[in-house]
Amino acid sequence: MEYVRLMALPLKSARQPSSPQRLQVRRRLAAAAMELFASKGYEATTVDEIAATAGVARRTFFRHFRSKEEAIFPDHDDTLVRVEAVLAAAPAREHPIDTVCRGIKQVMRMYAASPAVSVQRYRLTREVPTLREREIASVSRYERLFTRYLLGQFDEQSHNGDEPLLAEVAAGAVVTAHNHVLRRWLRRGGEGDVEAELDHAFAIVRRTFGALPVIAASSGGAATAAVAGSGEVVVAVARTNAPLDEVMRTIERALAGPAG
Repeated sequence: MEYVRLMALPLKSARQPSSPQRLQVRRRLAAAAMELFASKGYEATTVDEIAATAGVARRTFFRHFRSKEEAIFPDHDDTLVRVEAVLAAAPAREHPIDTVCRGIKQVMRMYAASPAVSVQRYRLTREVPTLREREIASVSRYERLFTRYLLGQFDEQSHNGDEPLLAEVAAGAVVTAHNHVLRRWLRRGGEGDVEAELDHAFAIVRRTFGALPVIAASSGGAATAAVAGSGEVVVAVARTNAPLDEVMRTIERALAGPAG
């Protein structure tokens, strides 16, 4: 049985990674902001003080950030560009859930690159609601990106118009798994093998969403589907050129039916 899917348009981004010099200034401003927030308090700190501590002019600050709360998240824009690149260059045989999991690893690596800074920022965001709101807004951009990507992987007329809901739920599951592991790691002071923990969390997500009948592997990849009616009919869908072991796993999952 041939598997037919709606071809997604390739993801393209007009954003470009920041130059090393620009990123260096952004990180210097972020370090100054965190230092002042910790010593003076968020409310008492001004943009002028952040700029002066970083050794730049006020106008330079606003070339990099729109507000002082935005200043302690210097790397999210560049990380989003890297995540988009992962999605756009996904191997043809890779399942979209696997692609999204690889994409969000770029976010974890951003935090893990500077554990001490990440822990300090985490503590600040716990204390200052405005910073927490800014962090949530930054993270939500990844979730929207993943939702759009997954939606592009659905079969044509796959689930009676529920594709947007399912794409959003699956994307939310990946982001939630990532954030759960990240918070645990930050509470431990940035200690431990966070990527191994993340892989364990993603394995749980894959078990839950990897066989969704509405989400297909990218062109050439395996696909699974199961439709049961009154316990009498089971339909399994796979590529025509799928290896036998893939076909058997597809059939086994279909026969097993939904958990519970």
